[in-house]
Amino acid sequence: MFDDDRFNLRRPINHGLIAGVIALSVSAIGMVDLFAQRQLITGVLTLGQLILFLAMAILGFMVASKSPRGKAWTGLIYGLITGLVAAVPPALLVLLAQVFNVRQFLVNVSPGLIRLLTFDRDIPQGLVLLFAISGVVGLAGAGLQLLPASFRRPILNGLAWTLVIGLLSEILSQRLRTFFGSEITGLIFQGRALGLSAALILFFLITAIAGVWQRRGDSVKSRYAQMNPGQRRRIGFGAMVLGILVLVILPNLLGTYLSEVMNNVLIFALMGLGLNIVVGFAGLLDLGYVAFFAIGAYMMGLLTSQGGLGVAGISFWAALPLCVAVSVLAGIMLGIPVLRMRGDYLAIVTLGFGEIIRILALSDLLKPVIGGAQGVLQIPKPQVFGISLIKPELLYYVVLAGILLAVFISYRLSEARIGRQWMAVREDEDVAEAMGIPLVNTKLLAFAIGAAFAGMAGAIFASKLTSIFPHSFNLLISINVLSLIIVGGMGSLPGVIVGALVLVGLPELLREFAEYRYLMYGVLLIVMMLARPEGFWPSAARRRELHIHEEEAPPEHPETAAAPASD
Repeated sequence: MFDDDRFNLRRPINHGLIAGVIALSVSAIGMVDLFAQRQLITGVLTLGQLILFLAMAILGFMVASKSPRGKAWTGLIYGLITGLVAAVPPALLVLLAQVFNVRQFLVNVSPGLIRLLTFDRDIPQGLVLLFAISGVVGLAGAGLQLLPASFRRPILNGLAWTLVIGLLSEILSQRLRTFFGSEITGLIFQGRALGLSAALILFFLITAIAGVWQRRGDSVKSRYAQMNPGQRRRIGFGAMVLGILVLVILPNLLGTYLSEVMNNVLIFALMGLGLNIVVGFAGLLDLGYVAFFAIGAYMMGLLTSQGGLGVAGISFWAALPLCVAVSVLAGIMLGIPVLRMRGDYLAIVTLGFGEIIRILALSDLLKPVIGGAQGVLQIPKPQVFGISLIKPELLYYVVLAGILLAVFISYRLSEARIGRQWMAVREDEDVAEAMGIPLVNTKLLAFAIGAAFAGMAGAIFASKLTSIFPHSFNLLISINVLSLIIVGGMGSLPGVIVGALVLVGLPELLREFAEYRYLMYGVLLIVMMLARPEGFWPSAARRRELHIHEEEAPPEHPETAAAPASD
């Protein structure tokens, strides 16, 4: 935890300057001023204040780990200095704004921002208060680092979840109001923010739960490990039944808007499960994956559309297998010419394939068939027993069925012989081929199954929107799907779902923050990749690969250790 025994003033100064530059940047681009209107905890904390001081707390937390051994008090001094130094750049901005018109260069440095940085006080008093609060924030971050891990981790969990609930308070309060009425909801949320009492109760409750789990979690895991296979199967079956029940009633809990968000998340998760087979299991980097998504969507439009482009006019359920079959055929067609390619070359070829499909969809050559830039319109919604699934709450079950099918197939394949073949190809193609693994069949099967899931997702997507256009199938879709696999955990089935929730659901839930939501989302990704490069929910193999240096070396054999070194 500690670097050495020397007090080094450069460390807190460097960390403080980094935090100060971050605070200055978010102030100058207008985030602090804009988000100051959004309360997280009523009368205590706004989102603007959190953004302004968060870097100071994090850098104070980090610098305390570099304090001398056995001198924890120096860690607190490091944190205090970090906070004080971090206040210098914002203070200079305030002083600079008094000398000349800064807004001619930085339009977001408004009088409102200056008032926020000085806490609505005179300049001298406001700057003193800014330095004092910054120092306290840095000191608090350092103090949190110096706590024992048994206290630090539950407190961090409590803080994080309380802030997240405060950030999503508008959506959560609406759902609570639907079920419990305004009176009970008013005890927790005040306007668009958490009430102070509710925030404190929530923080202590989450901290207590996290603390209990940290103390008892290992014993629970060890008891589970000692159970016989029959007991484990019963527990697993019970957990699966409970999970399915939760998924079935989920639309009633979420409402229309959140159900629509969940549908988008699940469609991307369905694509992610397909790309996870290609990239996560087989190690074949595919940047043109959106092509199969587009093929499935256009096939659904052509087979079911009630407009002039419809060629069959069949139902959604009859068209779905055909969409999947055509996507599989396209996957095989792509796989055949790239069988001997790997790495960057494979990525470039698949990228070209995706662009070819997009350009063909836009071209005049196929305009009489697929509509060109005008797309395909009047695609009907799925129907069950004559009932059209118009509402997002009803369409959710169609997407959920596709996800459950994809998860089941992916899991069974990963545990089967072909799954081990994919993993062998991912690790080393030459060695895999030398061991007798047929590379042609193995790669083609990965491309085909991945394309099948993408085609299914595209078909559902077309029916969900009732119209499709070429601009919905650009390269960014492939990048997003690849990103959610990496963020969730390469080769991990639960990780794909988690990655879709983070990369697709989170920007939708933060839509109230306009264009800044993508900046916040990008910062979150950077922090996550630095803190957890293996992903939020990695597979066991991926976790071992990235943390092999942390594993303890096996103890030496007593006889070997005692034997004298030979000449």
